Amino acid sequence: MHKTSKSDSYAAAGVDITAGYKAVELMKSHIKRTENSGVMSGLGGFGGLFGLDISGMKSPVLVSGTDGVGTKLKLAFILDKHDTVGIDCVAMCVNDIICCGAKPLFFLDYIACGKNFPERIASIVSGIADGCVMSGAALIGGETAEMPGFYPEDEYDLAGFSVGVVDKDKIIDNSTVKEGDVMIALPSSGVHSNGFSLVRKVFGIGVSDITAPVAELSGRSVGETLLTPTKIYVKPVLALLDSVTVKGISHITGGGFYENMPRSLPSGFSAKIEKAAVRTLPIFDLIAKTGNIPERDMFNTFNMGVGMSITVAKEDADKAVEILRQQGEEAYVVGEIVRSDEGVIIC
Repeated sequence: MHKTSKSDSYAAAGVDITAGYKAVELMKSHIKRTENSGVMSGLGGFGGLFGLDISGMKSPVLVSGTDGVGTKLKLAFILDKHDTVGIDCVAMCVNDIICCGAKPLFFLDYIACGKNFPERIASIVSGIADGCVMSGAALIGGETAEMPGFYPEDEYDLAGFSVGVVDKDKIIDNSTVKEGDVMIALPSSGVHSNGFSLVRKVFGIGVSDITAPVAELSGRSVGETLLTPTKIYVKPVLALLDSVTVKGISHITGGGFYENMPRSLPSGFSAKIEKAAVRTLPIFDLIAKTGNIPERDMFNTFNMGVGMSITVAKEDADKAVEILRQQGEEAYVVGEIVRSDEGVIIC
């Protein structure tokens, strides 16, 4: 804390800069956990410094991704649980850049709030640090903006930004995808961080009770189930890339199967998904039943239990599944690539 930095006038306007200093002190131990060999600066500077190690790379390419947690944050507010949404924030960024084959290097966060409660900010950052540790990225900086009158006192928004690196000749660009290739599913942990505007409407979140145990969710509440953080796939995918030629990767986020799977396919090819093979999680059945949502809309909004899909040659499928399972992922074949302009065919 800067001992001489204090403004009573600013505090009277709703911004307590000393609370910001306290929040930084509380989050230091969490940030320390994320440090890797590239970190060159601590907290307090105007920029986060990172030394890029490109040894062994012929032509390194930086890959960046940015995203937020979205209206899933409403559940954190209602349940007063803030230590997992940071994982979601990191996941939404690093899961995107791994789709290019890039290894995440570092992450920065942005928290905007109506009032800076240092303990709550530190709790949010603890989740961000957890996500960084899971993905191997260093948390090298961030910003907490106290914005009274713009956000309610008990609410905040959370966004982040990550940078990774990949050798140019190892970029996954879908150029080698062909008919007969196999699509492998990596299970999701739940709804992840997409489709929550519809989820909130279906369950009346903000009005109805979401804390009661639900039989269809094995006794867990709707709130607890929905707040489950987004799974981070970086380390299993990096392990796979070391042993198998991966032709395409899709992070299944907002827009579900129909919007995301075609992004990893060249023009003229589609993903033919065997619906019976999809290991749909109970929460999605409950959403469809409660909201009377058509199956087509479910697959076009949610991940349906498939958080990421990976395309490999048919002859590499068994090896790929085995490697992913060794990494703790219950991977399985969910479909194949066919010649078609439909993008996704679910049958």
